[in-house]
Amino acid sequence: MTAFTLPGFDLEAFVAHTLAEDLGDTWPGGGRDVTSESVIPADARFAGVMDSRDAVTVCGLPIAAAFIRKLDPSATIELLVSEGSAVAPGAPLMRIEGAARALLTAERSALNTVQHLTGIATMTRAYVAAMGDTHAKLLDTRKTIPGLRVLEKYAVRTGGGHNHRMGLWDAAMIKDNHVAVAGGVGEAVRRALHAGVRDVICEVDRIDQIEPALAAGATRLLLDNMDPPMLREALACVAKRVPCEASGGVRLDTIAAIAATGVDFISVGRLTQSAPAADIGLDFTPL
Repeated sequence: MTAFTLPGFDLEAFVAHTLAEDLGDTWPGGGRDVTSESVIPADARFAGVMDSRDAVTVCGLPIAAAFIRKLDPSATIELLVSEGSAVAPGAPLMRIEGAARALLTAERSALNTVQHLTGIATMTRAYVAAMGDTHAKLLDTRKTIPGLRVLEKYAVRTGGGHNHRMGLWDAAMIKDNHVAVAGGVGEAVRRALHAGVRDVICEVDRIDQIEPALAAGATRLLLDNMDPPMLREALACVAKRVPCEASGGVRLDTIAAIAATGVDFISVGRLTQSAPAADIGLDFTPL
């Protein structure tokens, strides 16, 4: 199995921390799976299949496999579909064979990860499809679960979306609170550029903010909570001088109209904030 790697993500540490949380390593009397230890013989072996109960876009299988290998390095694991695959209800995703206690202990952590990431990838794929044949790119946001950002943004990419900035460090995003303190859109942009920030995204929610932001040197505009007619007016003012992003209140039933205005990007917080977990199961059979 090819090693799973993501920039900025430590898979080994994630697996160890997640299992330690479930096993209660920091609690008095913790550090063990009392159910499996008391019910399952030490030498028992299981075989099982992870499958999807819904039509989904699969994401997270290599991470699930890492949980199993952490507790049973000799387990046999076969990934039956690749990351980003669109599968039908009932599709088998992974076949596993190994020590029964280890598989049962790893099961919930493995399933939680796949269910969450697959849910994000599936919702992302639906939004991308709803955008239709436009040049707009779907973006995520920083509305992620603390500690899971790299994985959640990976799931967005797996579903066909693109990542916005990874955090507070890789681009400046000037929003209304920054503007209020700085005294205006133009002044806020100038301060960021003067500080040596290369990428300066400026949020505007009024047409009259566009020229001051551009004159100050903003490299991208975030057109916030504008309906399609207002977006078209804003884009006409910008006249392709910088890329433009639509954001705020974007839903599956409105994204097509927003994409059709000609914006370059559409950011959707609910991809990571509100995606429902996929219904994925894992059933074991004693060997």
